[in-house]
Amino acid sequence: MLPSAPRDNDSWDDDVSREIARSAPGRSSSGFYAGAPEPASRIGARGGDPDEDDAEEIEEEIPEVPVRRQLSVAIAGFAALLGVGLILGAQTSGPDARLPYAIVVFGVQLLFILAFTMAIRPPAVGTVAGVCVAAALVADYLAVNRESAGILPLIVVAAAGYAVAVAGQFIRPGDRMHVRDALSGTLLIVVGVVSFAQLIVLTRKPVGTQAVLVCLTAVAVSVLVAHLVDAFFPRPRIAPQVPRGASGIIAGAMLGTLAAAALGSVLVLPFTPAKGALLGFVAAGVAMLVDLAVNYSEVGRRMAGDTPTFWVARHMQGPLGAFALALPGAYVLTAFFLS
Repeated sequence: MLPSAPRDNDSWDDDVSREIARSAPGRSSSGFYAGAPEPASRIGARGGDPDEDDAEEIEEEIPEVPVRRQLSVAIAGFAALLGVGLILGAQTSGPDARLPYAIVVFGVQLLFILAFTMAIRPPAVGTVAGVCVAAALVADYLAVNRESAGILPLIVVAAAGYAVAVAGQFIRPGDRMHVRDALSGTLLIVVGVVSFAQLIVLTRKPVGTQAVLVCLTAVAVSVLVAHLVDAFFPRPRIAPQVPRGASGIIAGAMLGTLAAAALGSVLVLPFTPAKGALLGFVAAGVAMLVDLAVNYSEVGRRMAGDTPTFWVARHMQGPLGAFALALPGAYVLTAFFLS
């Protein structure tokens, strides 16, 4: 009879034998009886070994999600095109030519609504999408036609849109059960949509157009560089389940800040390299955090078995969310730091 090959889960291997010996009654190492206290060092070593083995087994069981190079390059290209479109529209906007830029901004808002509602899928998704479209139209109208340019009307529109969207989710009993879990997602969609109208408001400020150029360049460069680096060198991995590398995140934030500082050195006063770097640092930092948070939220939905039906939506989330949520910081710095 041939000897069988050793098995990894053999019940009589060395580790299990030691466990049986420890649990068996008999003479202990202290020389008295089995219930005598062991030295602290020995107790700590015995108690820690199983936990360490279990942790190692858990880590080995987590599969590492591969990084899709073509997808990363496509997301980087989308971020670059989005940034170029918004920047060129801001540069061509003027007192008598705000409507064309408002149309461009509204198109980006529609993409944001499509991407985030299809990916997050809040309760009463049709109602939330309709409310967001109405909020985008009202915010853009106020940003273009209001006599004094300011952010307060946009805040009111966002609050009213959020309240109406949540109220619409309470209409159907099936949606009502999931409203509490979707409050943060609904708030993100409404605030992100209204946030794009700040671009129109900034172009009406004395130095707002230059601030838009600096901040959007920082966001576009940071997202572009981060995804390009992930396409070729996604190391070290942020997490096994997240197809992103720390090198891309750090390189994107640094080069985005550098691009903003370079623009600050060539723009007219009150811009300086230091002020440009500060705006770029805030915009690029927020963009990287939002872009990475989108990946984490997508992983969470995938692990829960809740994947969006429209796969393009979840890949547009990162750049769109980065631009939308970086704008409030840009507006605050423009209003209180550059004025």
